[in-house]
Amino acid sequence: MAADKISIIGVPMDLGQTRRGVDMGPSAIRYAGIVERLELLDYTIEDSGDIEIGKREKELEEPLYNLKNLKAVSEASELLASKVHDVINTGAFPLVLGGDHSIAIGTLAGLAKKYKNLGVIWYDAHGDLNTADTSPSGNIHGMPLAASLGIGDPALTGIAGITPKIKPENVVIIGARSLDEGERKLIKEKGIRVYTMHEVDRMGMTRIMEETIEYLKDRTDGVHLSLDLDGLDPHDAPGVGTPVIGGISYRESHLAMEMLAESGMITSAEFVEVNPILDERNKTASVAVALMGSLFGEKLL
Repeated sequence: MAADKISIIGVPMDLGQTRRGVDMGPSAIRYAGIVERLELLDYTIEDSGDIEIGKREKELEEPLYNLKNLKAVSEASELLASKVHDVINTGAFPLVLGGDHSIAIGTLAGLAKKYKNLGVIWYDAHGDLNTADTSPSGNIHGMPLAASLGIGDPALTGIAGITPKIKPENVVIIGARSLDEGERKLIKEKGIRVYTMHEVDRMGMTRIMEETIEYLKDRTDGVHLSLDLDGLDPHDAPGVGTPVIGGISYRESHLAMEMLAESGMITSAEFVEVNPILDERNKTASVAVALMGSLFGEKLL
């Protein structure tokens, strides 16, 4: 990584979905030793603490359209965008800990203030490309990539006053294995590059990461990694809210992070959807910390 200082931002958000517990994800990751792990790699670590998250809306306060907790998610996204932008201005590497994946709306908004051609690696079982019109659930954690592309409700697409934050040709989704009909349609319409589990099995992670790095390196001025722990197989990462069997293995994920570290192209990252309530002895948070170690250059020899 280009920066020798990492600033950790916790986002204890559980408003983008309905299963409680993911708001404790940042604490679980800290408890699993992320600060100590990165300090051993000779980074200067600043833990900025957690941003403030609003309250979950009661059922009677829900909007008439298909977006749950819209006001609170939007407000938290604005706070996070501002914090991420502040971190970038100090020259530090923003490392955001979730929280559910709706936090990516704020992360990408903050990054978009600096990077005009931001690349995004979306490491996830899901496309997160839904809108209020296509979402089966109304859960905003299934919408952050669409919102960042400028598609969806203005309260989500307009965070930080920038729309869109990213371009579809600068996005690579890795590990997809659960896509809704509206998401499949949008992927085809926008020409978004996606490596499903079919490609992971058929091509292997080495080739996928080589292609991803080659695809993004010359067309972007920064690359953000958004890693949802449900991208991994539930056997390796059981503590997530929306597990999907048949995912990327622990070892394949380490290889992906190691190759990104060698590329030197990642300028920001977030790790999301760690839910300690659904976990086994903090296993998923420990996996997240181990993967961060590889992303930031940890090696056996």
